[in-house]
Amino acid sequence: MESCNCIEPQGQADDLLMKYQYISDFFIALAYFSIPLELIYFVKKSAVFPYRWVLVQFGAFIVLCGATHLINLWKFTLHSRMVEIVQTTAKILTAVVSCATALMLVHIIPDLLSVKTRELFLKNKAAELDREMGLIRTQEETGRHVRMLTHEIRSTLDRHTILRTTLVELGRTLALEECALWMPTRTGLELQLAYTLRQQNPVGYTVPIQLPVINQVFSTNSAVKISPNCPLARIRPITGKYMPGEVVAVRVPLLHLSNFEINDWPELSTKCYALMVLMLPSDSARQWHVYELELVEVVADQVAVGLSHAAILEESRRAQEQLMQQNIALDLARREAETAIHARNDFLAVMNHEMRTPMQGIIALSSLLQETQLTPEQRLIVETIVRSSNLLATLINDVLDLSRLEDGSLRLDVGTFDLHAVFREVLNLIKPISSVKKLLITLDLAQDLPEFAVGDEKRLMQILLNIVANAVKFSKEGSISINAFVAKSEPLRDSRAPDLISLQTENHFYLQVQVKDSGSGVDPQDIPKLFTKFTESRCLTTKSSSRGGLGLAICKRVVTHMEGHIWIESDGLGKGCTATFVVKLGIPVHSNETKISSDLEVPTNFVQTKFPGLKVLVVDENGFSRTVTKGLLMHLGCDVLTVSSVDECLRIVSSVHNIVLLDLCTPGVDIYEAAIQIHRRFLRQPERPLLLALTADDDEATREYCMRVGIDGYILKPVSVDKMRTVLLELLQRGSVFEAHH
Repeated sequence: MESCNCIEPQGQADDLLMKYQYISDFFIALAYFSIPLELIYFVKKSAVFPYRWVLVQFGAFIVLCGATHLINLWKFTLHSRMVEIVQTTAKILTAVVSCATALMLVHIIPDLLSVKTRELFLKNKAAELDREMGLIRTQEETGRHVRMLTHEIRSTLDRHTILRTTLVELGRTLALEECALWMPTRTGLELQLAYTLRQQNPVGYTVPIQLPVINQVFSTNSAVKISPNCPLARIRPITGKYMPGEVVAVRVPLLHLSNFEINDWPELSTKCYALMVLMLPSDSARQWHVYELELVEVVADQVAVGLSHAAILEESRRAQEQLMQQNIALDLARREAETAIHARNDFLAVMNHEMRTPMQGIIALSSLLQETQLTPEQRLIVETIVRSSNLLATLINDVLDLSRLEDGSLRLDVGTFDLHAVFREVLNLIKPISSVKKLLITLDLAQDLPEFAVGDEKRLMQILLNIVANAVKFSKEGSISINAFVAKSEPLRDSRAPDLISLQTENHFYLQVQVKDSGSGVDPQDIPKLFTKFTESRCLTTKSSSRGGLGLAICKRVVTHMEGHIWIESDGLGKGCTATFVVKLGIPVHSNETKISSDLEVPTNFVQTKFPGLKVLVVDENGFSRTVTKGLLMHLGCDVLTVSSVDECLRIVSSVHNIVLLDLCTPGVDIYEAAIQIHRRFLRQPERPLLLALTADDDEATREYCMRVGIDGYILKPVSVDKMRTVLLELLQRGSVFEAHH
């Protein structure tokens, strides 16, 4: 076997190089063999890696490369051909595996690059999601601040507290350097600095509302960035050099606010706005974010709502205060009215008692004197006294009637009466006076005028007598005509007559009466004043004569009470007058029905009627009135006993007395209690005295109370002989009498 000459003898330097190559091949082989171990560990631990076979192939390539370097270690010494064959085989395998790996990587690298792209996309998405989450957290924080601010705003309804709270909370939430509120002035032509965040006392200067920047802000609902150098942003004084922060402004609607100024806000329309200015810190790179601007807009809306609620509350409080003041004024007026009513009632009570008492004496004694033997001259004097007394009594009754009409206490005494007889009686009463003045009075009753009617006979007579007496009074010559007929709808279509007249029905009709005179007449301008109490109108002859007083005022109220109307027509002074009134009357159930039948039998010689043996006990504290009443009764033949006190009456009264006459006007004495005690005393006896009250009060309350305590009747002061005779006769025959005898 021939020796191998493949290794040539080398020098010492070559030996050193060979040593280094030997060591390097050893470590290279070691490194190649360690890499597959690491790949095996990675494949084992990675459950989702999609290219495991590539790693196996790549591991084989590395192992083969390592084996090549390891085999090369034996070539540094004498080696056999087997080593060459093994090394050659390893290199061939390494070449095949490396080429296959390189070709495989050509297909794998695009996939790996796409994975990397997706990884970068996912990273970007993750970063964007993080930003969005941060924005959401910021918005949640901002929303929390908005809710807190809204709660703070709505927890109070004081506008100053709302505005101050808004500035403080916005400054804290947004870390503002300054925040201010500009309010419109009273004129609405300027904006005035009203509130600021950092300054305790606002400077109060104004800017014109027509500035372009203000119009820009007012024209939109959104927050608007404005220049830091504009007048609205010059809130704080400039000190030194600095870079101002960004400034935004937003409008605040003022909804139906009143007194809207710093201390006295004027009344404004719904399109009026305040303006809120917000400034970021100076010398900072901070800018306004979208969510911050949205926060400012939301807060501005909340402030507008809060201010509207505060304004409504202020208006309600103001209205409540005004209502309280009005109630106080009304209560004061009511008390004054009640005081006036009490004063009037007290006056009427005093007048009733103090005036009717002397009138009682005058009329009673005059009527007694009339029934004595008198000369014609004496009789004329006595009749004049009687007529004057009756006129004075009528005036007293008119005052009482007017008072009752004004307070609504007057009640109509409705009954069936002879309507034609009322007109004849008025004519008979007025003829003596008219004959003295040589006046011709004519009465014309229409054929279709019912003979009987249902209504208040006395009130109708009172109206008719007042109007006819007025005509006689103001007529010096000529004639007076009285026409009465059933009112028709057509003739009543007059501007002076209200539309309250309906056609005649089966139950009622409207009586129309016209009284026309040829007297002094009335100025047409004075006609509306005639129905006012104590009104005078100038006439042609007397220059100061009056058709007023109480008569027409009472007539108007009584006519209205009877669902009618009254008016006067005149062509002027000296041309006479025509007085017309319409009243509603009922129609009796039977056409031939007469006035309610009475069991009262009136003797033919009524004027000479006497009551001999009739024992009457008179109870009256007033000695003069007691003497007058006794004189009337004695003139009628009664056996009269008078006492001055109730106690004395209760000691004396017995069954021998037929009538006990009680004066209800006795001061300090409860006559009603005396009547109750008299009833109790005679409760078990077959007969008791009849109780007759002498009173000055002709009202429903007096009548009801008299009936309640058992008084059998009453007679109204003043009393004449004829009135006393009529009442006694009716009381003895009926056992009771409760009609007012005027």
